[in-house]
Amino acid sequence: QVQLVESGGGLVQPGGSLRLSCVASGSIARITFLAWYRQCPGNERESVAIITGSGTTSYADSVKGRFTISRDSTKNTVYLQMNSLKPEDTAVYYCYLSVGSGGYWGQGTQVTVSS
Repeated sequence: QVQLVESGGGLVQPGGSLRLSCVASGSIARITFLAWYRQCPGNERESVAIITGSGTTSYADSVKGRFTISRDSTKNTVYLQMNSLKPEDTAVYYCYLSVGSGGYWGQGTQVTVSS
């Protein structure tokens, strides 16, 4: 069984930065991609950033130039560096691991951007 554990969320002022981490453990088959999603109350979960097994990245338009996704394969960890945070970035952030035939979600970490 694969487990994903996120950390790094918290309260930050507008313009500030946070780095989220997601550590994967368990029996992991070939990784198709890793991703970060977020969800605000009353809204659907939306994709924020994706990194493929080959390292190609893509971002939602709302976070381009501010967020950076990266991975450390030696530690089975994916990161989301978030800079220039805005109140509208407030959400629960989830990491997702795709192994082709399916995927796994983390439990989520709350990010609140407020003065």
